[in-house]
Amino acid sequence: MRIATWNVNSIKMRLEAVLGWLKASHIDALLLQEIKCETANFPAMEFQSAGYKTHALGQKAYNGVAIVSRHAIEDVIEHLPEAGEDVQSRYLEATIKGIRVASIYLPNGNPIDTEKFTYKLAWLERLRRHMKKLLESETPVVLGGDYNVIPEATDVYDPKRWENDALFHPKSRAAFRELEALGYADAFRVLHPQKKHAYTFWDYTGGAWERDTGLRIDHFLLSPEAVDRLANCFIDLTPRGQEKASDHTPVVVELRD
Repeated sequence: MRIATWNVNSIKMRLEAVLGWLKASHIDALLLQEIKCETANFPAMEFQSAGYKTHALGQKAYNGVAIVSRHAIEDVIEHLPEAGEDVQSRYLEATIKGIRVASIYLPNGNPIDTEKFTYKLAWLERLRRHMKKLLESETPVVLGGDYNVIPEATDVYDPKRWENDALFHPKSRAAFRELEALGYADAFRVLHPQKKHAYTFWDYTGGAWERDTGLRIDHFLLSPEAVDRLANCFIDLTPRGQEKASDHTPVVVELRD
């Protein structure tokens, strides 16, 4: 089972690139973030023509998550539980071939002296409570997406520069560690604990891609049952180097049957 996560930064702008990459990479399920379109406008027909089922949760111009799969997408949950009046499209969960998956687009949180950072930390706490409940199923759980958190100094090109940013703030990093403390594992670091310059995002400005001044903010968190099946996890740099690319690149996890 090959599952990928990719913040595409507008599915309409990247559709051909995504379809081409899916075909070339033999992906079973793709978790998308920042689709930036309303649910009804998601290009489901184009994916269907390529052999994929879809379920999207969008909103106009901002945010938006989707799941694209060769297999049936079942028992779907839209929005993180305890959403209340929070209608931002940031969380989509489903079962695919017995694996519980979710596409996550966590709030950015900047600037840190505003309600945006408060919202981010509250969202992380809601996510933690839900992830704890997911463990009770004792089935493989794969939570992929743009977490907007830089877990460690090795995950950013210049830690000092990012000290006052919501992505690298001590409270954001502590909240991410609390997710791991539940029993989840960062799939990439399980297999590549010391690897440096393993980034998933490069800003469009300042020649970040060419200079490799990036961040690792796209992650897969796996339950113990999923870790037992973990065969591989890697960052595919190819899409980021193409014309009109997203500022993120896909991360792929492979699970044994």
